[in-house]
Amino acid sequence: MRIGFLGTGTIASAVVEGIAGDGHVIIVSRRSEARSSALAEAYSSVHVGENQEVLDQSDVVFLGLMAETAAETLAPLTFRENQAVISFMAGATLEAVGEMVRPARAAAGMMPFPGIAQGGSPIMMQGDAGLVKTIFGARNKVFALGDDSELQAYLAAQAVLSPVAAMVGEAAAWLGARVEDLGQGEAFLRLLVASSLAETGCADLVAALNTPGGYNQRLRVHMEEAGIGAALTTGLDALEG
Repeated sequence: MRIGFLGTGTIASAVVEGIAGDGHVIIVSRRSEARSSALAEAYSSVHVGENQEVLDQSDVVFLGLMAETAAETLAPLTFRENQAVISFMAGATLEAVGEMVRPARAAAGMMPFPGIAQGGSPIMMQGDAGLVKTIFGARNKVFALGDDSELQAYLAAQAVLSPVAAMVGEAAAWLGARVEDLGQGEAFLRLLVASSLAETGCADLVAALNTPGGYNQRLRVHMEEAGIGAALTTGLDALEG
């Protein structure tokens, strides 16, 4: 495909890295000079151009812009009827994106994570799942959502990643004060959490770790009694609202 990127922030750059070896011709905007130049130097399939050049040379366009300033950035640009646009902009509905990119088609909204650069990453998206799967499905898991409200709920729920990472980091720091190799301790805990949840449902894992009087059960009960579950639900409600 001929694929263009308007905006080359952290996430957009990771997406480029993830598909740069797939035979596409990719052009990225000069908007983030350091990142766009680095991508072009690293991958022969990646080229740099001005915003309108990106549109002129692409059949699929990814929008890695801030939702608050996207309309201003896109207003002077000309899209084509046969273009498909995929947005990374949290907070911008497909309908709103469609208004900004006419006469092109707002094909999908997707929220990738940095891990898409290596593959094996979840992708939550709304819209044309076939197109998204064609580009990313070989190495990533695409989760197709029904509408804007469902996407917003997923956006809120995915924020659990940060507190989970912080919690594992705090446990690693606690462990590091008691063992010789702090780095090894953190690596162990990260692999333990990732591998345990990769193929096992949360409820099944909790049940398997619910040995009466066991370490896992005792710590989970302690944290539940401290209100961690209620705090999580309250925080998610606030994000969704």
